Parts: sequence; structure tokens; C-alpha cells
Amino acid sequence: MKNTYSIRNLIALLLGKLWLVAAFTIVFGAGACIASKFFVSPRYESFATMYVKNSAVSTEPNPNVNLNDLYASKSLASTYITVLKSNAVMKQVGVKLTEMHDIDELAQFFRVKNNQIPVSSIKRCFSMSTVDETEVIRITANTLDPEISADLCNIMAEIAPEFLIRVVGAGSVEIIDTAVPETRPVSPNVSLVTMIGIIIGCSLGVFTVLLIDYFDDTIKDTEDLSKRYGKSILGEIQTMNFDKTSKMKRSSHSSESKSIKTRSLLTDKGVPFNVIESYKTIRSNIMFTLGTSKKKVIAVSSPNPGEGKSTTAANIAIALAQTGSTVLLIDADMRKPIQHKIFKSGNKDGLSTLIIMRSSEEDAVKKEVAGGLDMLHSGPIPPNPSELLASERFRTLIGEFSKKYDYVVIDTPPINVVSDAMVIKDLISGILLVLKYSSTTHEDLSGSMKQMSLVKANVLGFVLNESDYSRSSRYSYYKYYGRYGYGYGVRTESETDDADDVQEI
Repeated sequence: MKNTYSIRNLIALLLGKLWLVAAFTIVFGAGACIASKFFVSPRYESFATMYVKNSAVSTEPNPNVNLNDLYASKSLASTYITVLKSNAVMKQVGVKLTEMHDIDELAQFFRVKNNQIPVSSIKRCFSMSTVDETEVIRITANTLDPEISADLCNIMAEIAPEFLIRVVGAGSVEIIDTAVPETRPVSPNVSLVTMIGIIIGCSLGVFTVLLIDYFDDTIKDTEDLSKRYGKSILGEIQTMNFDKTSKMKRSSHSSESKSIKTRSLLTDKGVPFNVIESYKTIRSNIMFTLGTSKKKVIAVSSPNPGEGKSTTAANIAIALAQTGSTVLLIDADMRKPIQHKIFKSGNKDGLSTLIIMRSSEEDAVKKEVAGGLDMLHSGPIPPNPSELLASERFRTLIGEFSKKYDYVVIDTPPINVVSDAMVIKDLISGILLVLKYSSTTHEDLSGSMKQMSLVKANVLGFVLNESDYSRSSRYSYYKYYGRYGYGYGVRTESETDDADDVQEI
């Protein structure tokens, strides 16, 4: 939930949800257009005008007298309008109208009772006013039929002089314009209604986007993430979008379930340039962070399953090995191991069998699975993973590996699920937390941070996985330079094919 928004954040937010704003705009605009055009009956308007004269008008060319007469005429015009709106006048108009039209015809446009049109129905059709505060009265009638609108105005203009002279007893009126039927409807104004619908739809779309984002507790902003938890952002990783050839090859694995998410290693073919550069940035940040540490052992975890920590751990290990360093990747997630599927190797011997000494280090550690990277898989799933990780034998193994390898990367289970990562806190330099963009919530992360704080585990920093780089200026940089490659991540057809799709935990 956000309390403030900058202009930049608002623009990025609206651009990211432009489809939603467009959907609201199109739906409301089209709905307003269709409703006004096909479901609202058109109305027609006619008008007649009358001039009000003061009966005491002088024929002498005296400007003062004429001015007084003008004021008197304006006052009479307001009085006349009040009289013409009376029930007696409206009733007479209704009677005249029934004489001119068949009652069945009028029943289509008015409520008819006892072969008469109610005064209230006649009143709703009329509007009267003076023209620009002059002595001219404009009588307007608005109905569903152009002929009836014109007839109403003309009937009113016809009976007005008799009523006005009899009731007011002063002044007189003269008809200037008689009403004529107007075949062009005055309402609904389809263009105006459509425009209003578009404006309302666009406004509701923007409001909906802001409302959703306001109550969205998922992690998207790295600056806010760093400030809130006081930890460094070691890197952001964009979703891997493969080229057409890779997509065709991956789609050929029809036996794989559609629910399986595609994960790839840096050594796979077609990995985007910006993803490769992201892992190089993470590698540099890790090497800088561990620069003064005696132990170059890090654990990679995440608050929840499915946030990409296993793939991230594998690629970090590969990136470290590409510098010429000796690196060991350990799959310590002995509950739902995945690394053996990512690297397409057997899992008969591994960490579990090595701890209980049912296999030797030579059999358990797979040499150079990707360049200079060695791999220690989880081995068969044991009934007591936490106890094995807390054992003295595991402590001894980590001590030996830290002396033998420049870097040791340990893939551990999600923190909010089990406490395995907390068990090995004293054996490692720190924990790297992988968060999934627009998926991991601050509540999830706060829970993980609280657990690590209780056991005083060192958090090296965060990696934001599947980040939306389109909201960042870095996206343009990577996109532009990635087109040329500069030799990074460019592979030939003779290189190895992509790894099989694997299920990320």
C-alpha cells in the first residue's frame, strides 16, 4: 500500500496498466454510443417567439419615456411567462391539442386519462424565457414528435393574448415567429454522449488502476524495498524471453505439462543479453559484499515457493564460475530438490548420502556440470532434512568445501515454509533473498526478515526476480546494446540446446 506517488511513478503505473484504462474507455464509450443511438428515443424541439408591448407606449420622440416603457415591457414579459405557465393555460393547450390530433396518436407520447392529457404532462414539454433579457418571449416545446412540438408552440402563441389581456389587463403581445416542425432531433446527442462515456470510462479506468495499486502489497519498487528494510538490492532479473528458435524447440516437448514454468541457465542458448548482464551485476555485487569475508559461502533462499530462488542460485553459481573461480553449488533443499532437474543429472548420490556417509565425496560431487562449476545435488529425500543440516557432519563438510572452493552457493528451502536456512546461519557469510516481482508481498518478506532477525542471520541483500524492466530506463539501454551483443551471450547453432523445462519450487 502506497501513501504517495510521484509523477514518474504515476506515468509508469498507468503505462503498465494501459490495457485496463483502454478497456474501460472502450467499454464505456461504446456502451454510451450504443445506448444513446438505439435505446434512447429521440426528442424534437420547436419554438415560437412573441414581443411584449406596454399599452402606455407614447408616440412622442422622448427618449426618457421610451426607456421607461422598455423597463415596463421587460417587467411585463416576466409576468406573462408566469401566467403562461399556469395550470389554466396548460389545460387549455391540452384541450386544443386533442382537437388537432387523434387521442390514440397522442397516447403514444403522453399519459392520457379519460381522453384528456394531464396538465403535468403538458407542463413538462414547455420551457419559456426572455431572449437576452429583452421584451421578447421564447416559447419552446420538446416532445417525441416534431409535429406535436410545433403544434404545442403555436397553440400557446394562439391562446396567450386572450389569457394575458384578461388576467394581467396591461400590455399586449405580438407573435414574431410561429413554430415549424424540426425533423432533426435535439437529443440524444450521440457524439456528446459518446464523448462523456469515453471520459467517464477513462476516469474510472485510471481510478481502478490507482485503487488496485494502492492496495497492492506486492513488491515492485526497488528503491522503496531498500529503504524499508535497510538492505541492498544486489540486482534485478528480467523474465527470460527466448528467441523464436528456442520457443519452437521448447514447444516440441509436448509431454511436459502446460503448468510447468520455463527456467533457463546462463549457458542455455538464446538467453537475452540484459538477463546475462543482470547476473553479471549480481555477481559483481556479491564479490564486493564478500570481499572482506573469510568465508565465501552464501545461501540463496526466498520467502515463499515459486519465486525463482533455485534458478537464481544456479545462475549465480555459473556467473561466479565464469570468472575462473572454483565454485560449488549445493542443493540443500532436501524436501523438494530441483537442481538435478535443472542440470539434467542423476540424484542417486548427493548431500543426504554424503552426510550419512553412504557415498563418497567423489561420487556425490558432479564435476564441471557447467564450465568450472561443480554440483552437489540433494540426494535421496531424507525424513529429517533439518537434523541433517544441523549435524556436525554437515558443518565439517561446509568447512572442507570452503577451503577447497573459492565460492560455495547453497540452495535452501523457502524461509516462510521451513527453518532449514536458519539452521545453517553460522556456517555461511549470509543469506541472499530472491523476491519475485509483483508476486512476493511485503507481508511475506517482513515475516522472513523477522525470522532471520530473531536468529541474527546476516542478510546480504535482495534479488528481484522477473522484474519489469520496461518501467526502467535501463530497459532501453539493455534493449539497444543487446541488439549488438558486444560478444556477450552470442552463441552459434553448434552449441548445446536449451535445458528441458523444469518445475521451479
